[in-house]
Amino acid sequence: MPAQSQLSAADLRPHWLICAAMLLTVLGYNLVCHLWASELQIDLDEAQRVLIRSVLYGLAILLFPFTKLLRHILLRLNQTMPGPKTARQRYLSTIIITQALIELVSLSGLAMFILGDGFNTLYIFSVMGVLGIFLHKPNPGEYLAIAAALSMENR
Repeated sequence: MPAQSQLSAADLRPHWLICAAMLLTVLGYNLVCHLWASELQIDLDEAQRVLIRSVLYGLAILLFPFTKLLRHILLRLNQTMPGPKTARQRYLSTIIITQALIELVSLSGLAMFILGDGFNTLYIFSVMGVLGIFLHKPNPGEYLAIAAALSMENR
């Protein structure tokens, strides 16, 4: 397995930029909600909002272990699947997929805010999304394991 010192800062830069973009997206729509709250919100009936909110909370709770399982599967596939992609490209695909899935949690808060819920719901979903971004951030060890597996395959 390659030594940690062989990992350059540029190797995972695109991966970290994906995470930064996800964080900026969450920050951006929270800011938009604060600036244009009255223009954005529609007044959906409370009973309908409660049902939709409950379903979205349930989906968010299920999305966390599903994303962890999917990441585990993708990491193993990155190590074992033949093909011309480099370790960096494979790992970037994994990061994009997991970050996009977790972004759905944050977007649920935006959807509920637009449907008429308050800032509390927006914040709860946003914090859950930011937690997910943190949990699924790039890990140099995972990247190096993919690179090592691919280098063993090419021997």
